[in-house]
Amino acid sequence: MIVSQTISACRQQRRKLGKLALVPTMGALHEGHLSLIAIAKKHAEHVAVSIFVNPTQFGPREDFSKYPRPIEADLAKCQAAGVDLVFNPSPEEMYPTLPKSMGFRTQDKSGGVPPESPPPEIVVDLPTMAGVLEGRFRPTHFRGVCQVVAKLFNIVQPDVACFGQKDFQQLRIITAMVEALNWPIEIIACPTLRDPDGLAKSSRNQFLSPDERQRALAISRGLLHAEKEFSQGVKQTNRLVTLVQNMILEGTIQGKVPLLIDYVAAVDALTLKSVDHIAVPTVIAVAARVGTTRLIDNVLLDPTKKAHG
Repeated sequence: MIVSQTISACRQQRRKLGKLALVPTMGALHEGHLSLIAIAKKHAEHVAVSIFVNPTQFGPREDFSKYPRPIEADLAKCQAAGVDLVFNPSPEEMYPTLPKSMGFRTQDKSGGVPPESPPPEIVVDLPTMAGVLEGRFRPTHFRGVCQVVAKLFNIVQPDVACFGQKDFQQLRIITAMVEALNWPIEIIACPTLRDPDGLAKSSRNQFLSPDERQRALAISRGLLHAEKEFSQGVKQTNRLVTLVQNMILEGTIQGKVPLLIDYVAAVDALTLKSVDHIAVPTVIAVAARVGTTRLIDNVLLDPTKKAHG
């Protein structure tokens, strides 16, 4: 396994490989990431993994410095999984014009960029998709995601790229970006991997206390119950959304960890626009805070698959 920390070294190693699948990550690899690598190996002769905690997708109230970075453990997992190439650049390598303070640009009172700041990076934005769900609570997040994924695609030049459905909005936005920019890259949607108790795998789960983890299970329970109701014929999204909300909020007896809902929403899986009745593939998406940890999850309800049994 080759580990490249510079763009030039990564490009040099890429030229030695044939058909390549890329699994972009921010590190802190868990079984969910390893499942993406396993799927990637089915779609290409070689697999590359990027490990990069991207500063441009963190908001001003999100602590970039505290994001876990167990790089040695991550490299060992990649090695064991049969990864051919790991791209592990520094923020300075990926964003040479960003300030050393990690680059969150501040604006002056007039709204302009202060003169001492470097020129802005070119970004890709899909506002109709990026302004809903996560975008309402993290307004600059998807600009940062599109920016770094565009850079990774340009540097690694993959034939295939694998993204998890747990981050459904991210998956849909990246797919739309690839289509809009005519990249010859196949985007593979990979199923959400869950623990036996139903909790979706996430790097953020490590921040949950035992009590918080138990409370967090209400998210997946609500979604899976909505999926069951849908399979039994419920198509009205207000009923399904209310069901999920109630299941998440119930259990407020003494001793329970409080859970704060950011949103429960039903959106068209293609456009991410709200829907009232499920006639096309529809995502029920949740974002909620358990203690100080923010979790997202979703289920995809597809009437076309249901109709065909």
